[in-house]
Amino acid sequence: MQVLLDETEYAEIQAIARHRRMTVAEWVRQTLRDARREEPRRAAAAKLSALERAGKYRFPIGDIDIMLGEIEKGYLAGNT
Repeated sequence: MQVLLDETEYAEIQAIARHRRMTVAEWVRQTLRDARREEPRRAAAAKLSALERAGKYRFPIGDIDIMLGEIEKGYLAGNT
């Protein structure tokens, strides 16, 4: 794997790694592992947040059998 950084970014990463008494390579590996572990939590949190927000609204609903019948009629009308 190769990652290209400009000199400023690389210098900042070097300073962080040095401060933690790590090589840049080890800092990058550890940071990528942390990001990988965190990703599923972020995705789940975003989904839960969206559901929570959506649950606060009151949308009109219809009878499922009527709605399915209307959908079916639409499909059939498109095939004629």
